[in-house]
Amino acid sequence: MQVRTLLPFGVHIAPNLFCITFNKWSFSLLLAMVVNSAAVWAQQSNGADADKQTIQMLLQRIDKLESQVARLNAAVQQTPPAAPASEAQPSPAPSATQPEMESEMQPEAAAVDFSKTLLRIRGFADIDLHGDNRKGNTTSFTLGQLNLFVTSDISEKFKFLSEIVFEAGRDNAFGVDLERYLLLYSHSDYFNLAIGRYHTAIGYYNTAYHHSTWLQTATGRPFLFLFEDQGGILPIHNVGVSASGSIPTGLLGLHYVAEVGNGRASRSPQSEAVQNVVDENNHKAINLALFARPEHARGLQVGFSVYRDLLTPANAPTIGETIFATHAVFVRPTFEWLNEFLVIRHAPMGSRVFDTPGFYTQVSKLFGSYRPYFRYQYVNASNSEPVFPQVGLQQGPSVGVRYNASEFVAFKLQYDYTAFRRQAAVNGLTLQAGFTF
Repeated sequence: MQVRTLLPFGVHIAPNLFCITFNKWSFSLLLAMVVNSAAVWAQQSNGADADKQTIQMLLQRIDKLESQVARLNAAVQQTPPAAPASEAQPSPAPSATQPEMESEMQPEAAAVDFSKTLLRIRGFADIDLHGDNRKGNTTSFTLGQLNLFVTSDISEKFKFLSEIVFEAGRDNAFGVDLERYLLLYSHSDYFNLAIGRYHTAIGYYNTAYHHSTWLQTATGRPFLFLFEDQGGILPIHNVGVSASGSIPTGLLGLHYVAEVGNGRASRSPQSEAVQNVVDENNHKAINLALFARPEHARGLQVGFSVYRDLLTPANAPTIGETIFATHAVFVRPTFEWLNEFLVIRHAPMGSRVFDTPGFYTQVSKLFGSYRPYFRYQYVNASNSEPVFPQVGLQQGPSVGVRYNASEFVAFKLQYDYTAFRRQAAVNGLTLQAGFTF
């Protein structure tokens, strides 16, 4: 039942009325109501003279209301009609950090809808128990790399990729390394561009496996492809520009990679190997790679690469560096066979040339949750090699088994035997737990 209140001149107001719309007729009615109410109230008073002042105040307030309504009507007539709902532009949803950002940005930048970029973070880590018979070494639990793999879709064509690695050194202190840091542009299958810090396309392993042991079959990388801060002899990382894509060759499936970057540092063995900010010389490192993935042999990839740089060590002749690499790999979900061979040529100005050959082969087969594997590797550097004289001759087999405990956790047990030139061989055993999150 609706309750109504009777007002002068038969006007009713319902209790469930939520809004009132004013126009010139409704305002006239309201004005009459106010005047009539004032008159009735005045007649019912004990004296008209006593109420003249109150009536005068009411009339003055009515005059003010009339002038305010006139101004509002004029403003409404000058306001353009509202755009249809289909043309209205939605405002981005405010975030906790948006007020601070907008106060420091230009109006154009503040209007960007940051919700359109999708930031994804994937984590990888491993923990080892390792021991060997090398004099002075102890059996230890070891925290491996904690790798945060970060990607973001900036737009349809542009993406961002980075690898942030937390890793402890021989001094047990943790450090942070930005291993990869790339702005990616994808024009088509035939042309893609990466700018920043990347893994050089020397051979196969360096671009197929990055900073996660969980993705790899064995507990670690082959000796040839160790990272620079782990004693590796290749320029694994570079800062510059990398272009890649497919070549329209039908069933042959040819692909190319062309890279230009700062190259590796050579002034001093204590220098940071990757020239992230300043190049020690004006010469740039160039790497060209070509490989094929035939459609009729799924899982097969064969290719080669040529890397060229100029090293300028302090108080020593300039060294021309050339790296030839070739590979043939066959990778299926239940079977893999990796084979790579390379030669590192260093040619100091006015001196003889030093060639360092190296190779590895690795094979594994999956049986249920178990994947046994075998690797043999070899590298032979001269004792007077001008860039890495400490390497010498190293060769030997590795045998292990990987057990996939779940979709995201793997346990590995690996035995390594490494023979050296003119020193005792080393036997090592590693138990590793690798996982992703």
